[in-house]
Amino acid sequence: MEKVNIDWSNLGFGYIQTKERYVSCYRDGAWDEGVLTGDANIVLNECAGVLQYAQTIFEGLKAYATDGGHIVAFRPDLNGERMEASARRLEMPAFPRERFVEAVTKTVAANRDYVPPYGSGATLYIRPFMFGSNSVIGVKPADEYQFRIFCTPVGPYFKGGAKPLTICVSDFDRAAPHGTGNIKAGLNYAMSLHAIVSAHKNGFDENMYLDPGTRTKVEETGGANFLFVTKDNKIVTPKSDSILPSITRRSLVHVAKEYLGMEVEEREVLFEEVKDFAECGLCGTAAVISPVGKVVDHGREICFPSGMTEMGPVTRKLYDTLTGIQMGEIEAPKGWIHIIE
Repeated sequence: MEKVNIDWSNLGFGYIQTKERYVSCYRDGAWDEGVLTGDANIVLNECAGVLQYAQTIFEGLKAYATDGGHIVAFRPDLNGERMEASARRLEMPAFPRERFVEAVTKTVAANRDYVPPYGSGATLYIRPFMFGSNSVIGVKPADEYQFRIFCTPVGPYFKGGAKPLTICVSDFDRAAPHGTGNIKAGLNYAMSLHAIVSAHKNGFDENMYLDPGTRTKVEETGGANFLFVTKDNKIVTPKSDSILPSITRRSLVHVAKEYLGMEVEEREVLFEEVKDFAECGLCGTAAVISPVGKVVDHGREICFPSGMTEMGPVTRKLYDTLTGIQMGEIEAPKGWIHIIE
């Protein structure tokens, strides 16, 4: 099948409707077999559980064309595992991770002509999601659910290269203590919208959220984990029960230890330590690592020695190594690369 007619080199990070998507429905205590459909629309009753009580979860991952001619996905089993945990926390039926990987495979294969070519800088973004679909008026979990996957080709998250970001310490809390910060629930992202719009209005690229209990420890941004580099080239990542366990961060930690021979600490990070780090990055599926050049705490500027012009040297090594693994240029650890075709 020939590729669709898309200007891959100028592709933005937005939604383009593709040919097929996967749908499986949960009724009477069981998931059905699931199907691929060309219909991108969802019809729901006005009283559907997702509309009334925000019972919805999602994931995000990518498929790539490698230099060896394959189409692959990066660690989809971990996305399936995390989605199971999210479902349990919101009293939703877990979609089995084995079926999750199978559904990702089928969806990407059915849209193979939308997978950007190797070397274009673009990828196929995959969005699995689940929501309560039947009518619910009393406050309780839904009885019926839909699990769906769509995909869309996207360009590089940062056009023209990743320039260091300026972020601010937020006055808002991202998650409550013992809340839902450690799962990928839509309600967490809804909570962050006002904070990110406020940050943008004030000239900042993102927020740094502190722990909601004491507001003394670094947590994450609205959609990415932090990764710091010390002046003696040690990697430090914040650890907290209310941080979303990022698959990208987990992979970067492995790369740092096993590929680059670096020491890594996963621990609580006091905000007062931030001024002493040499580099800072935000870890996530969309950009892999977004470098941070400056943190502003209510007028007080913390400038990292790595500067505001390019990624720091350690962050660059981490980025280049992980993206090389994803694209098939560097040998991957066993199980990391799921070959679709």
